[in-house]
Amino acid sequence: MTLNSLDIAKPPSETRVVVAMSGGVDSSVTAALLAEAGYDVVGITLQLYDGGAGPRRAGACCAGQDIHDARRVAEALGIDHYVLDYEERFRKAVIDPFAASYIAGETPIPCVACNQTVKFRDLLETAADLGADALATGHYVESRQRDGHRAMFRPKDLDRDQSYFLYGTTQAQLDFLRFPLGTMTKDETRAIAARFGLAVADKPDSQDICFVSKGRYFDVIRKLRPEAGEPGEIVHVDGRRLGRHAGIVHFTIGQRRGLGIAAGDPLYVVALDAATATVTVGPREALATRRIRLRDLNWLGARSVAAHAAAGGEVFVKVRSTRPPAPARILAAEGGSVEVELVLGEDGIAPGQACVFYDGVEAGAEVLGGGVIVEGLSAGRLAAREGVAASV
Repeated sequence: MTLNSLDIAKPPSETRVVVAMSGGVDSSVTAALLAEAGYDVVGITLQLYDGGAGPRRAGACCAGQDIHDARRVAEALGIDHYVLDYEERFRKAVIDPFAASYIAGETPIPCVACNQTVKFRDLLETAADLGADALATGHYVESRQRDGHRAMFRPKDLDRDQSYFLYGTTQAQLDFLRFPLGTMTKDETRAIAARFGLAVADKPDSQDICFVSKGRYFDVIRKLRPEAGEPGEIVHVDGRRLGRHAGIVHFTIGQRRGLGIAAGDPLYVVALDAATATVTVGPREALATRRIRLRDLNWLGARSVAAHAAAGGEVFVKVRSTRPPAPARILAAEGGSVEVELVLGEDGIAPGQACVFYDGVEAGAEVLGGGVIVEGLSAGRLAAREGVAASV
């Protein structure tokens, strides 16, 4: 039987698609396009945290007004719509680990954890329970059928590329997911929303972490973990003690402002030691990193990561969501972890952030997977480590 536009061997009218509707323009257009194509569309909106019933906080999503917007869009499209209370799941899977990671001196990405757990695990199971053939989202990433499975690729609109936040998607999840906006630009999406007469056509995008108001991470962490404000020392990389701080959760690698110390030259946070509550600062050059070590690797490439490394390991990586992929090499490492050499180097690598692998930099480049950064090694630390190893 001929495959439909979602690569499923059914007529659209017999293909049930659950759409994750956040109340924004992207997921709304996803639902509208699938409904227009004749699919059996069911919209689901997740209540992830208590945002109140008041006006939408700029940059947020998944609570308050957004739920009302999703419901209005579903009514306009004539599709079934359900709101599911996932607050407890979200707290356990995303918010609590976020706080624990910050206390440990890391800089976590809760959006990655949310996609890995609440959205692409729990919601996917709910979609399957509803008899769905696929779960569709409004993410700007592309997936295509290959050798009986689906592979992930960078989207047409590289300015909206969200693959950095989706690297943790498993193969089984990817096979069930569909991303209809991967071949569109944001302007095209808004034009489609206007064509359908959707009230969210001009709605601003969500940008901040949904449960953090105005970037005030510490307020959230202090509420969850009152012990997070343990004071400690601020020391220079040369060993000098420069002052005291009120908790390492106030700092992140690469931070320059708000250090609370007086210095003649600009200083940056270069290391955080949760065990001793020590913040280490230094000049910008102390941030330079040539190699990183990863944990929790999720590999999606057709070749295994070991085979890739054996063949030279040449890839492109993103260590920040806002940077384009840069050349790198995958190196084999002990204990099942993976080390990555950054060919051009990078400043301010923060543990807890993601390193995502690609086979190119252009639209349509394949997303090979990624992992969580455990540590970054500067040229000096790397030379020292290899010097010790050579002398043993």
